[in-house]
Amino acid sequence: MKKRIPKFMWSIITIVCGVYFGILLLMFLFQSKMIYFPTREIVCTPADLKLEFEDLALTTSDGVKINAWYVPAKTPRGTVIFCHGNGGNLCYSLDVVENFSRMNYNVMMFDYRGYGKSEGSTSEKGTYADAQACYDWLVKEKKIPEKEIVVMGRSLGGAIASNLAKDNSPRLLILESAFTSTADIAANAYPIFPVRLLCRFGYRNIENVKLIKCPLLVIHSPDDEIVPYSHGRKIFDAANDPKEFLQIRGFHNEGFEESKDVYVEGLKKFMEKY
Repeated sequence: MKKRIPKFMWSIITIVCGVYFGILLLMFLFQSKMIYFPTREIVCTPADLKLEFEDLALTTSDGVKINAWYVPAKTPRGTVIFCHGNGGNLCYSLDVVENFSRMNYNVMMFDYRGYGKSEGSTSEKGTYADAQACYDWLVKEKKIPEKEIVVMGRSLGGAIASNLAKDNSPRLLILESAFTSTADIAANAYPIFPVRLLCRFGYRNIENVKLIKCPLLVIHSPDDEIVPYSHGRKIFDAANDPKEFLQIRGFHNEGFEESKDVYVEGLKKFMEKY
């Protein structure tokens, strides 16, 4: 005679299933909130580094006004466009301005729509348009040749940078602490949920680098607790030559500071080589 499952067990199973599918629904509906963490307040500027800069309001192809900073070098060797990560805003990446200014590179950094002083609401398509608006401004307004432009992205910004490099012809591409795709990083973070089926965002670095023809530098730390080191290696393996890999140390948001000596020297060597 088969044993019947007690009613209280059915109740527990029903509750667990309800919670599980409820979480799935929330994950599907509020994906944007799980990807973008913008802040509005600008707490510092390049002026705090005693650097002159242009505070810009650029209009994207779809009519959104975004805020950008252009920090000119006295004797520029090129221009770096920097795409920051998913948290905060552009003011939290002044290390980039400091490092590249010392290398005599102009620096262009910007806030995605919904971040800092930029208008609009965040979206994947929107972040791509925001980056392109900055690239176009450099080429059209500053008359900077594409062969002098270096595109760099950190974390989420890596996917925006690789997409920008895919659609244009910059001199170099630098990806720091970047993930292979949104679906892959979500699957790492939430292994018990079918996030690949739910994910509405692409940000596919792994596909972009296959189409990029300029030299690529991938920077990643084995200590990265947010984006696994394996993501950086996979991006590197998928990319075309010429390419180089720079291993640093430190956590996701501290690696560029903790291993600053290796980090800065690696950037210098790569940019001087190509």
